[in-house]
Amino acid sequence: MADGVVERSRPRDRILETAQDMFHKHGIKGVGVDAITEAAGTNKMTLYRHFESKDDLIIECLRATAAKASRIWDEFEARHPGDKLAQLHD
Repeated sequence: MADGVVERSRPRDRILETAQDMFHKHGIKGVGVDAITEAAGTNKMTLYRHFESKDDLIIECLRATAAKASRIWDEFEARHPGDKLAQLHD
C-alpha cells in the first residue's frame, strides 16, 4: 500500500480466487463465467485472455486447491516428522 492507495490484485488472481470461492459455495455447474467476472470486477474478455474456457478455469482452481492441500500436509509433516497419527490430530 503506497500513499493510502490499496493495491488491487492482478486480474488473473482475482478471477481464480473468485471462481474458487463461488465454485465452493454454489458448485461448478451453479456458476457461470458472467457471475465470476462480475464478482471479480472484470469482464469476459479478460477471463478468456487468462483461461481458454470455463473448463480451463476449473482445472486451474483444482490445481490451486491441490497445491494448497499439499502445502498444509507438508506443514503437518514438518511439525511431526514420521508421526502420522500426530499429523492427523494437529
